[in-house]
Amino acid sequence: MIDLRSDTVTQPTAQMRRAMADAEVGDDAYGEDPTVNLLEEEFAVRVGKPAAVFLPSGRMGNQIALRVLTSPGDLVVAGRRQHVVIYEAGAAAANAGVQFHAVDDPSGAFDVGDLRWALAAALDHQPAVGLVCVENTHMPANGSPWPIAQLRRVADLARSAGVPVHMDGARLWHAEVATGVPAAVYAAEATTVMCCLSKGLCAPVGSLLAGPVETMASARVERARLGGGMRQAGVLAAAGLVGLRSLVDRLVDDHRRARRLAEEVARRWPAAGVVPERIVTNIVTFQPPAAAAVLDHLAGEGVRAGTIAPGVVRLVTHRDVGDDDIEQACRAIVRCP
Repeated sequence: MIDLRSDTVTQPTAQMRRAMADAEVGDDAYGEDPTVNLLEEEFAVRVGKPAAVFLPSGRMGNQIALRVLTSPGDLVVAGRRQHVVIYEAGAAAANAGVQFHAVDDPSGAFDVGDLRWALAAALDHQPAVGLVCVENTHMPANGSPWPIAQLRRVADLARSAGVPVHMDGARLWHAEVATGVPAAVYAAEATTVMCCLSKGLCAPVGSLLAGPVETMASARVERARLGGGMRQAGVLAAAGLVGLRSLVDRLVDDHRRARRLAEEVARRWPAAGVVPERIVTNIVTFQPPAAAAVLDHLAGEGVRAGTIAPGVVRLVTHRDVGDDDIEQACRAIVRCP
Protein backbone atom coordinates (compact mmCIF):
# COMPACT_ATOMS: atom_id res chain seq x y z
CA MET A 1 0.00 0.00 0.00
CA ILE A 2 1.08 3.57 -0.73
CA ASP A 3 0.34 5.23 2.59
CA LEU A 4 -0.56 8.92 2.26
CA ARG A 5 -2.51 9.17 5.50
CA SER A 6 0.26 10.99 7.37
CA ASP A 7 3.99 11.58 7.52
CA THR A 8 3.97 9.85 10.91
CA VAL A 9 3.84 6.46 9.18
CA THR A 10 7.47 6.64 8.02
CA GLN A 11 9.86 3.85 8.96
CA PRO A 12 13.20 4.68 10.63
CA THR A 13 16.04 4.81 8.12
CA ALA A 14 18.85 2.27 8.14
CA GLN A 15 21.16 4.95 9.55
CA MET A 16 18.69 5.60 12.35
CA ARG A 17 18.47 1.93 13.22
CA ARG A 18 22.26 1.69 13.46
CA ALA A 19 22.40 4.84 15.58
CA MET A 20 19.72 3.49 17.88
CA ALA A 21 21.53 0.19 18.32
CA ASP A 22 24.81 1.94 19.12
CA ALA A 23 23.42 4.78 21.25
CA GLU A 24 25.13 5.66 24.50
CA VAL A 25 22.41 5.79 27.14
CA GLY A 26 21.74 6.71 30.75
CA ASP A 27 18.75 7.50 32.92
CA ASP A 28 17.08 10.54 31.38
CA ALA A 29 14.86 11.09 34.42
CA TYR A 30 18.10 11.88 36.26
CA GLY A 31 19.36 13.96 33.34
CA GLU A 32 22.06 11.37 32.71
CA ASP A 33 21.34 10.18 29.19
CA PRO A 34 24.14 11.68 27.05
CA THR A 35 22.35 11.12 23.75
CA VAL A 36 19.17 12.81 24.97
CA ASN A 37 21.22 15.68 26.34
CA LEU A 38 23.00 16.09 23.00
CA LEU A 39 19.71 16.08 21.09
CA GLU A 40 18.25 18.72 23.39
CA GLU A 41 21.34 20.89 23.00
CA GLU A 42 21.44 20.61 19.21
CA PHE A 43 17.74 21.30 18.88
CA ALA A 44 17.93 24.34 21.15
CA VAL A 45 20.70 25.75 18.97
CA ARG A 46 18.76 25.03 15.77
CA VAL A 47 15.73 26.98 17.00
CA GLY A 48 17.71 29.67 18.81
CA LYS A 49 16.49 28.94 22.34
CA PRO A 50 18.50 28.55 25.56
CA ALA A 51 17.17 25.11 26.50
CA ALA A 52 15.01 22.21 25.31
CA VAL A 53 13.25 19.12 26.65
CA PHE A 54 12.83 15.79 24.84
CA LEU A 55 9.26 14.47 24.93
CA PRO A 56 7.38 11.39 23.75
CA SER A 57 5.00 13.36 21.52
CA GLY A 58 4.20 16.73 20.01
CA ARG A 59 0.82 16.76 21.70
CA MET A 60 2.56 16.51 25.06
CA GLY A 61 4.78 19.41 24.01
CA ASN A 62 1.76 21.59 23.28
CA GLN A 63 0.07 20.60 26.51
CA ILE A 64 3.15 21.28 28.60
CA ALA A 65 3.50 24.70 26.96
CA LEU A 66 -0.07 25.48 27.99
CA ARG A 67 0.65 24.39 31.56
CA VAL A 68 3.86 26.39 31.99
CA LEU A 69 2.74 29.56 30.18
CA THR A 70 -0.83 30.00 31.46
CA SER A 71 -2.93 29.93 34.60
CA PRO A 72 -6.32 28.20 34.89
CA GLY A 73 -9.06 30.41 33.48
CA ASP A 74 -6.77 32.18 31.01
CA LEU A 75 -7.93 32.83 27.47
CA VAL A 76 -5.73 31.35 24.74
CA VAL A 77 -5.96 33.00 21.32
CA ALA A 78 -5.47 30.50 18.50
CA GLY A 79 -6.69 29.72 15.02
CA ARG A 80 -9.92 27.76 15.14
CA ARG A 81 -8.44 24.89 13.07
CA GLN A 82 -5.16 24.57 14.94
CA HIS A 83 -4.09 21.18 16.24
CA VAL A 84 -4.08 22.33 19.85
CA VAL A 85 -7.71 23.48 19.51
CA ILE A 86 -9.42 20.60 17.68
CA TYR A 87 -7.07 17.62 17.42
CA GLU A 88 -5.95 17.08 21.02
CA ALA A 89 -9.10 15.55 22.51
CA GLY A 90 -9.97 18.65 24.53
CA ALA A 91 -6.75 18.26 26.49
CA ALA A 92 -6.24 21.99 27.05
CA ALA A 93 -9.28 22.19 29.30
CA ALA A 94 -8.39 19.02 31.18
CA ASN A 95 -4.67 19.68 31.56
CA ALA A 96 -4.39 23.44 31.89
CA GLY A 97 -7.88 24.69 32.72
CA VAL A 98 -7.79 27.24 29.90
CA GLN A 99 -10.34 28.22 27.29
CA PHE A 100 -9.72 29.09 23.67
CA HIS A 101 -10.66 32.26 21.85
CA ALA A 102 -10.63 30.66 18.41
CA VAL A 103 -10.25 33.03 15.46
CA ASP A 104 -10.55 32.52 11.72
CA ASP A 105 -7.47 31.00 10.08
CA PRO A 106 -8.51 30.03 6.53
CA SER A 107 -5.01 30.48 5.14
CA GLY A 108 -3.30 29.03 8.21
CA ALA A 109 -2.35 32.37 9.75
CA PHE A 110 -4.73 34.69 11.57
CA ASP A 111 -5.05 38.43 11.51
CA VAL A 112 -3.41 40.61 14.15
CA GLY A 113 -6.70 42.49 14.44
CA ASP A 114 -8.33 39.42 15.96
CA LEU A 115 -5.70 39.35 18.67
CA ARG A 116 -6.08 43.08 19.24
CA TRP A 117 -9.83 42.61 19.75
CA ALA A 118 -9.34 39.79 22.27
CA LEU A 119 -6.83 41.86 24.24
CA ALA A 120 -9.16 44.85 24.30
CA ALA A 121 -12.15 42.72 25.35
CA ALA A 122 -10.56 42.16 28.76
CA LEU A 123 -11.45 45.78 29.53
CA ASP A 124 -15.10 44.86 28.98
CA HIS A 125 -15.22 42.16 31.65
CA GLN A 126 -14.19 39.33 29.29
CA PRO A 127 -11.44 36.83 30.20
CA ALA A 128 -7.89 38.10 29.92
CA VAL A 129 -5.62 36.69 27.23
CA GLY A 130 -2.89 34.59 28.79
CA LEU A 131 -1.29 33.04 25.71
CA VAL A 132 -1.23 33.18 21.92
CA CYS A 133 -0.74 29.93 19.98
CA VAL A 134 0.33 29.68 16.34
CA GLU A 135 0.78 26.58 14.19
CA ASN A 136 3.60 26.58 11.64
CA THR A 137 3.07 24.90 9.27
CA HIS A 138 -0.72 24.90 9.56
CA MET A 139 -1.89 21.39 8.77
CA PRO A 140 -5.57 21.91 7.74
CA ALA A 141 -4.52 24.78 5.44
CA ASN A 142 -2.50 22.40 3.27
CA GLY A 143 0.55 22.71 5.49
CA SER A 144 0.85 26.45 4.91
CA PRO A 145 3.76 28.27 6.55
CA TRP A 146 3.10 31.50 8.40
CA PRO A 147 4.32 34.54 6.45
CA ILE A 148 7.13 35.83 8.65
CA ALA A 149 5.93 39.45 8.46
CA GLN A 150 2.44 38.46 9.63
CA LEU A 151 3.88 36.32 12.42
CA ARG A 152 5.97 39.27 13.59
CA ARG A 153 2.93 41.54 13.73
CA VAL A 154 1.08 39.05 15.92
CA ALA A 155 4.12 38.40 18.12
CA ASP A 156 4.92 42.11 18.50
CA LEU A 157 1.39 42.83 19.69
CA ALA A 158 1.48 39.91 22.12
CA ARG A 159 4.82 41.05 23.53
CA SER A 160 3.61 44.62 23.94
CA ALA A 161 0.73 43.25 26.02
CA GLY A 162 3.01 41.02 28.08
CA VAL A 163 1.46 37.84 26.61
CA PRO A 164 3.67 34.86 25.74
CA VAL A 165 3.49 33.06 22.39
CA HIS A 166 3.72 29.30 21.83
CA MET A 167 4.54 27.94 18.40
CA ASP A 168 3.26 24.49 17.50
CA GLY A 169 6.04 23.83 15.02
CA ALA A 170 5.32 20.15 14.52
CA ARG A 171 6.31 20.66 10.88
CA LEU A 172 8.51 23.73 11.34
CA TRP A 173 11.25 22.14 9.23
CA HIS A 174 8.85 22.06 6.28
CA ALA A 175 8.28 25.79 6.73
CA GLU A 176 12.03 26.38 6.79
CA VAL A 177 12.62 24.42 3.60
CA ALA A 178 9.62 25.85 1.74
CA THR A 179 10.24 29.51 2.56
CA GLY A 180 13.97 29.74 3.15
CA VAL A 181 13.25 31.33 6.54
CA PRO A 182 15.42 29.53 9.14
CA ALA A 183 13.59 27.76 11.94
CA ALA A 184 15.38 29.99 14.45
CA VAL A 185 14.00 33.10 12.76
CA TYR A 186 10.46 31.78 13.04
CA ALA A 187 11.05 30.59 16.61
CA ALA A 188 12.44 33.98 17.64
CA GLU A 189 8.87 35.27 17.55
CA ALA A 190 7.71 32.71 20.14
CA THR A 191 8.40 32.17 23.82
CA THR A 192 8.33 28.41 23.34
CA VAL A 193 8.46 26.23 20.24
CA MET A 194 7.64 22.56 19.77
CA CYS A 195 8.88 20.44 16.88
CA CYS A 196 8.23 16.81 15.97
CA LEU A 197 10.93 14.37 14.93
CA SER A 198 8.44 11.74 13.74
CA LYS A 199 6.77 13.93 11.10
CA GLY A 200 8.90 14.18 7.99
CA LEU A 201 12.16 13.40 9.79
CA CYS A 202 11.32 9.68 10.09
CA ALA A 203 12.20 9.19 13.76
CA PRO A 204 10.03 6.49 15.36
CA VAL A 205 9.17 8.54 18.45
CA GLY A 206 9.75 11.98 19.88
CA SER A 207 9.31 15.72 19.88
CA LEU A 208 11.09 18.60 21.57
CA LEU A 209 9.97 21.73 23.36
CA ALA A 210 12.38 24.66 23.60
CA GLY A 211 12.35 28.00 25.38
CA PRO A 212 13.85 29.92 28.31
CA VAL A 213 15.89 27.93 30.86
CA GLU A 214 13.47 28.48 33.74
CA THR A 215 10.49 27.64 31.56
CA MET A 216 12.11 24.39 30.43
CA ALA A 217 12.87 23.51 34.06
CA SER A 218 9.14 23.86 34.72
CA ALA A 219 8.46 21.84 31.57
CA ARG A 220 10.45 18.93 33.00
CA VAL A 221 8.25 18.95 36.08
CA GLU A 222 5.12 18.96 33.92
CA ARG A 223 6.56 16.18 31.77
CA ALA A 224 6.83 14.05 34.90
CA ARG A 225 3.31 14.97 35.98
CA LEU A 226 1.95 13.86 32.60
CA GLY A 227 3.86 10.57 32.73
CA GLY A 228 6.37 11.57 30.08
CA GLY A 229 9.56 10.89 32.02
CA MET A 230 11.75 8.37 30.23
CA ARG A 231 14.74 6.28 31.28
CA GLN A 232 17.30 5.04 28.73
CA ALA A 233 15.72 7.24 26.08
CA GLY A 234 18.95 7.69 24.14
CA VAL A 235 17.87 4.88 21.83
CA LEU A 236 15.06 7.19 20.69
CA ALA A 237 17.07 10.40 20.79
CA ALA A 238 19.70 8.83 18.53
CA ALA A 239 17.12 8.48 15.76
CA GLY A 240 16.07 12.08 16.31
CA LEU A 241 19.64 13.28 15.93
CA VAL A 242 19.93 11.52 12.57
CA GLY A 243 16.70 13.12 11.39
CA LEU A 244 17.67 16.57 12.60
CA ARG A 245 21.13 16.38 11.06
CA SER A 246 20.45 14.70 7.73
CA LEU A 247 16.78 14.61 6.73
CA VAL A 248 15.65 18.24 6.77
CA ASP A 249 17.01 19.23 3.35
CA ARG A 250 15.33 16.30 1.62
CA LEU A 251 11.87 17.62 2.59
CA VAL A 252 11.93 19.55 -0.68
CA ASP A 253 11.22 16.23 -2.42
CA ASP A 254 8.07 15.75 -0.34
CA HIS A 255 6.94 19.27 -1.25
CA ARG A 256 7.44 18.62 -4.95
CA ARG A 257 5.50 15.39 -4.76
CA ALA A 258 2.62 17.01 -2.89
CA ARG A 259 2.37 19.62 -5.64
CA ARG A 260 2.12 16.80 -8.18
CA LEU A 261 -0.76 15.24 -6.24
CA ALA A 262 -2.44 18.63 -5.96
CA GLU A 263 -2.32 19.10 -9.72
CA GLU A 264 -4.16 15.83 -10.28
CA VAL A 265 -6.68 16.50 -7.52
CA ALA A 266 -7.45 19.93 -9.00
CA ARG A 267 -7.98 18.41 -12.45
CA ARG A 268 -10.21 15.65 -11.14
CA TRP A 269 -12.30 17.86 -8.83
CA PRO A 270 -12.01 21.52 -9.89
CA ALA A 271 -14.41 22.59 -7.13
CA ALA A 272 -12.67 20.67 -4.33
CA GLY A 273 -10.74 23.70 -3.13
CA VAL A 274 -7.21 22.84 -4.28
CA VAL A 275 -4.99 25.47 -5.91
CA PRO A 276 -1.75 23.63 -6.79
CA GLU A 277 0.34 26.81 -6.72
CA ARG A 278 -0.55 27.21 -3.04
CA ILE A 279 0.72 23.76 -2.08
CA VAL A 280 4.22 24.54 -0.87
CA THR A 281 4.86 21.80 1.69
CA ASN A 282 3.78 18.17 2.00
CA ILE A 283 0.01 18.27 2.62
CA VAL A 284 -2.96 18.37 0.26
CA THR A 285 -6.50 18.70 1.64
CA PHE A 286 -9.62 18.76 -0.50
CA GLN A 287 -13.38 18.28 -0.42
CA PRO A 288 -14.57 15.91 -3.17
CA PRO A 289 -18.30 15.32 -3.66
CA ALA A 290 -18.18 11.97 -1.82
CA ALA A 291 -15.17 11.64 0.46
CA ALA A 292 -16.00 8.16 1.72
CA ALA A 293 -16.29 6.82 -1.83
CA VAL A 294 -12.95 8.43 -2.71
CA LEU A 295 -11.21 6.77 0.23
CA ASP A 296 -12.71 3.40 -0.67
CA HIS A 297 -11.69 3.74 -4.30
CA LEU A 298 -8.14 4.78 -3.46
CA ALA A 299 -7.77 1.91 -1.01
CA GLY A 300 -8.92 -0.48 -3.72
CA GLU A 301 -6.12 0.82 -5.92
CA GLY A 302 -3.48 0.45 -3.23
CA VAL A 303 -3.47 4.02 -1.88
CA ARG A 304 -4.28 4.89 1.70
CA ALA A 305 -5.69 8.33 2.47
CA GLY A 306 -7.55 9.81 5.41
CA THR A 307 -9.89 12.59 6.49
CA ILE A 308 -9.36 15.48 8.89
CA ALA A 309 -12.95 16.74 9.04
CA PRO A 310 -16.30 15.58 7.67
CA GLY A 311 -15.85 15.38 3.90
CA VAL A 312 -12.27 16.68 3.93
CA VAL A 313 -9.67 14.28 2.52
CA ARG A 314 -5.96 14.61 3.30
CA LEU A 315 -2.93 13.34 1.39
CA VAL A 316 0.52 13.66 3.00
CA THR A 317 3.83 12.96 1.30
CA HIS A 318 6.92 11.67 3.10
CA ARG A 319 10.23 9.88 2.63
CA ASP A 320 8.66 6.43 2.17
CA VAL A 321 6.65 7.56 -0.87
CA GLY A 322 8.70 7.94 -4.05
CA ASP A 323 8.01 9.40 -7.48
CA ASP A 324 6.65 6.13 -8.86
CA ASP A 325 4.28 5.86 -5.90
CA ILE A 326 3.04 9.37 -6.52
CA GLU A 327 2.35 8.61 -10.16
CA GLN A 328 0.42 5.49 -9.16
CA ALA A 329 -1.60 7.58 -6.70
CA CYS A 330 -2.27 10.14 -9.43
CA ARG A 331 -3.59 7.43 -11.74
CA ALA A 332 -5.86 6.23 -8.95
CA ILE A 333 -7.15 9.79 -8.48
CA VAL A 334 -7.93 10.06 -12.18
CA ARG A 335 -10.10 6.95 -11.94
CA CYS A 336 -11.93 8.08 -8.80
CA PRO A 337 -15.74 8.11 -8.97
